Amino acid sequence: MRSLATQSNATLRSRRRPRIALLLISIPAAASALAFTLDLRINFTPSEPLGIWRIHPLVRPVKVGDLVFVCPPQTADMAEARGRGYLRAGLCPGGYAPLIKAIAATSGQRIDIGRHVHIDGRELPHSSLASKDGKGRILSAFAGGTVPAGQVFIHSSFAGSFDSRYFGPVPASGILGFASEVLTYAP
Repeated sequence: MRSLATQSNATLRSRRRPRIALLLISIPAAASALAFTLDLRINFTPSEPLGIWRIHPLVRPVKVGDLVFVCPPQTADMAEARGRGYLRAGLCPGGYAPLIKAIAATSGQRIDIGRHVHIDGRELPHSSLASKDGKGRILSAFAGGTVPAGQVFIHSSFAGSFDSRYFGPVPASGILGFASEVLTYAP
């Protein structure tokens, strides 16, 4: 027969378990809600440094060189990229996570694709194209052309970045805001 003290300890432990479980669930949920409210996002992709980033409201039109958060458009190219694991799940339309990319060209600029990207006749640094991804799957390059009105050509200097080199310009309306590092690590 168990003693009264043993029974009391067992009862006390069983009452604590739901509270501890609730606490363990509540802390990450509260942290996520706070981060979302403060416009913080975590970057898990190597296109830009890993870690915590902040989205700043657009206070002016974007220009070449700006680093932005942008929602990928809902296209067949993006669906294939998601299937290949290039894009993460997130809150953008289509279930995509926003990308962190630099604006490389804006509407009216001419894009030519060869071994590298050329914008208005000038080579874009760190823009060599890969013919295959890390798993040996074929990558198709964007055909080139003039960036249409209301669209931007986005780029990352990371060699393995999936950016406009492969899928072309994206709607500027998908830009969520300017991106800035808060606490990051560049591997």
